[in-house]
Amino acid sequence: MGDSTFIVYLVDDDTSVLKALSRLLYANGYDIQPFSSAQDFLDHDDPAIPGCAVLDVAMPDLDGLALQNALIARGDQRPIIFLTGKGDISTSVRAMKAGAVDFLTKPVTEALLLDAIHRAREADKSSRQLRVEVAAIQARIATLTPRQYEVLLHVIAGRLNKQIAGDMGTVEKTIKVHRGRVMEKLGVRTVADLVRLAEKAGISAWTKS
Repeated sequence: MGDSTFIVYLVDDDTSVLKALSRLLYANGYDIQPFSSAQDFLDHDDPAIPGCAVLDVAMPDLDGLALQNALIARGDQRPIIFLTGKGDISTSVRAMKAGAVDFLTKPVTEALLLDAIHRAREADKSSRQLRVEVAAIQARIATLTPRQYEVLLHVIAGRLNKQIAGDMGTVEKTIKVHRGRVMEKLGVRTVADLVRLAEKAGISAWTKS
């Protein structure tokens, strides 16, 4: 069954397809928002609302792939399922490489569509959980002083306190203090944990800011 906090956005210029898909998904407990054009969906889509988009590939003006690219360009990570009237291998490969959950051929079976939407819902949930986790990590990293942040970069690069002290023009004892404060502020106990945390936040050893 569907999730009341999860919306399936249907985008297809064929009203009969919209109605048929809406009935099918509504009967399976999903909240539906249908759109007859890609631009209409773009104008109303709120990335903060959990959900997935089921897009027709061939639409006038803005087709499904162009809509996918437009969502990516504005940082909208909503999972996408494509529906196409004909099996086009090159188009499906492009769609999947760009992150689509699935590429289904019309007329799509109920089982295939529901399976794809279930996977899209799980992907959306995981993505949102990760973004919350990353935001929390970045908030902790923001509490580091510039010197502590520099020490962090050196530590995740695998450098020893003595080496870091030499690079930063200070003594090893000072680096130990900075390192301890970094671990404390970020809530980690081992270098391995620190490296994993930095990777989640998108920080690499050679990126200084």
